[in-house]
Amino acid sequence: MKPFGYARAADAAAAVTAVATNRDAVFLGGGTNLVDLMRLGVSRPTLLVDISGLSPVITEDEGGALRIGSAVRNSDLAADLRIRRWYPALSQALLSGASGQLRNMATVGGNLLQRTRCRYFQDVGKPCNKRDPGSGCPARVGIHRDLAVLGTSQACIATHPSDMAVAMAILDAVVHVQGRDGARSLTLDELYRLPGDDPARDTTLQHGELITAVELPAPSAITLASGYRKVRDRASYAFAVVSAAAAISVADGVVTDVRLAFGAVAPRPWRARVAEGLIRGGPVSRAAFAAAIDAEFESAEPLPDNAFKIGLARNLGTALLSDLAGSALDGESVGQS
Repeated sequence: MKPFGYARAADAAAAVTAVATNRDAVFLGGGTNLVDLMRLGVSRPTLLVDISGLSPVITEDEGGALRIGSAVRNSDLAADLRIRRWYPALSQALLSGASGQLRNMATVGGNLLQRTRCRYFQDVGKPCNKRDPGSGCPARVGIHRDLAVLGTSQACIATHPSDMAVAMAILDAVVHVQGRDGARSLTLDELYRLPGDDPARDTTLQHGELITAVELPAPSAITLASGYRKVRDRASYAFAVVSAAAAISVADGVVTDVRLAFGAVAPRPWRARVAEGLIRGGPVSRAAFAAAIDAEFESAEPLPDNAFKIGLARNLGTALLSDLAGSALDGESVGQS
């Protein structure tokens, strides 16, 4: 491992200045992803700026919105009664990620900024456009079973690994960021970027910009009936093969609101807006849910070994929406408030 310096930031402004003025400096939260990449030689910073003591609290404003500090641990967020009661999909997603020990270390900000997953990215002995721009993407003809089918490019087919981010996608979470030029707020769609011809950058953040908090809208502004499901090769401690987060509201046999997102199928959490548009205002029907998800994946570009993800995502999303709709599938009227 390359020698590096260490500094503990007193506040967000100091952290931003320390990283922004050093091209090879990075922020250190829980370190559950960064330290692994440093051991592998993928990441070689000269300075780690420890931000784990900044913003470790969850606050609620007068309107009921929750502001989650970027240093809040995943285990603390999952256990928070407000999260469990108002945003169950988020709690379920957090509890399905990694081990208890890792959740005790991992932070909200760090979870959002995990590097996209691909074995070629993590192997410095192999070419990888994400690690070494222009060197190629061997995954396209090599091992790609776990990689993306949506939002890919010829340069990269890696997937984003976060469970938490998939659930936050259906909650319309807003990410608050501080940089040398001031503060700004981003939706998850604005935070993450697709690889295109430049897969080296997973997000739109500039060097030195720091996630300070994530804001969730008040429960009254979102659908309360929500859930998260994850298909993986092992029963625990494994990344998703496909995951789904959903929320749905039904009245008089009609879907009045729906939110749906998939994980492990794209380089970022994939909000299924095409499917949502087809389901919203339509009947509560497994066939309708499945057809809408099929339409979402019409733009998919699978490779031979990961084409199965399309059918798996359809079945997973359909089952999750059907279970959340409950007895409305049998023709009864069910409403969420």
